[in-house]
Amino acid sequence: MKDAEMQRWLDELRVEHRDLDEVIVHLLAARHHDSMRIQRLKKRKLKIKDMITKLESELIPDLDA
Repeated sequence: MKDAEMQRWLDELRVEHRDLDEVIVHLLAARHHDSMRIQRLKKRKLKIKDMITKLESELIPDLDA
């Protein structure tokens, strides 16, 4: 995968992560009754965060010591 493609995917994941955070905060503030839905959203958010971390580490150039 090219760096430009990885960066574009990384940007999309960051937007999705931020959107999920807003939805979760809204549902918690509204005391939404579907706790399973909130848990699924939190789990999805965590997976996205892991993907973001992995992509960020892949985009860091290797430096020879």
